[in-house]
Amino acid sequence: MAKTWGDASLPEGKVTFLVGDDEERIEYVTKANLCARSPVFRTMFGIGMKERDAAEVTVPHTDLASFTALVRYLLTDQFDLGEEEGRAQRALDLRQLAQMYQVPRLELLCAQALQESVAPATAVPLLEAAHTLGDGRLLAQCRRFVADHAAEVRASGGVEQLRDFGVAKGLLGDALDQVAELKGA
Repeated sequence: MAKTWGDASLPEGKVTFLVGDDEERIEYVTKANLCARSPVFRTMFGIGMKERDAAEVTVPHTDLASFTALVRYLLTDQFDLGEEEGRAQRALDLRQLAQMYQVPRLELLCAQALQESVAPATAVPLLEAAHTLGDGRLLAQCRRFVADHAAEVRASGGVEQLRDFGVAKGLLGDALDQVAELKGA
């Protein structure tokens, strides 16, 4: 909040966000507070940008829960992924928003939550997401989890969840390496 004191370049007023395809509303958010926490909002509401004086800003390509979590974090510093059900997907979605809006601490909190979310039912979807995002640390963690808990992952339906052929090839390679290790031992 100290960043909002004495900075005449900060925009005044509030904004309503119209989020996602359904344009669900997040109303009356103070622009200056957003600008103090995110360089992207600082640019968006900066001098010469049409959003500076806009009462409403459309935010496509996300959902209301994820964007609300981003705004809540920026305004309150509270990190909340909600209920346990779907927590890993919310962490993935929020992490992408944190990257997009250049909020590195939130991105790290999401990465930590993702690492804590690796379980039989989530290992394969998180593995594919880590592959897509280029997150080597989460990728390695998921690969190791699948190797160490293969029966539980299979029982949870993880194998049927595979969509990415490259990830499937990687898991097959891991399995072949393990077989070779067992034969050598």
